[in-house]
Amino acid sequence: MAENKNQNQNQIQIQLRPEVADGKYSNLAMIGHGPTEFLIDFIFAAPGMPQAPVVSRIVMSPENAKQLMFALTDNVQKYESQFGEIKPRAPKNPGVGNN
Repeated sequence: MAENKNQNQNQIQIQLRPEVADGKYSNLAMIGHGPTEFLIDFIFAAPGMPQAPVVSRIVMSPENAKQLMFALTDNVQKYESQFGEIKPRAPKNPGVGNN
């Protein structure tokens, strides 16, 4: 009973605001870091357009960035076991987004 009470106290309710619920499409990400944070810019690069806007910027602690890496790895493995291997395409602009 006490264990169940502690679990309820440690749960967090995630709120998805309507203005965020639609999401943003990104086909490119640039990642940088300093000693205390990781910075991830999600970008939409449209074909034939000379500029690519940042659609969202996420700043994370190094610990949270590593947890994100683990979560992405786990989810990619689950995706591939269900739908097959994700085969990377050769980049059209070598060097872009490969930071």
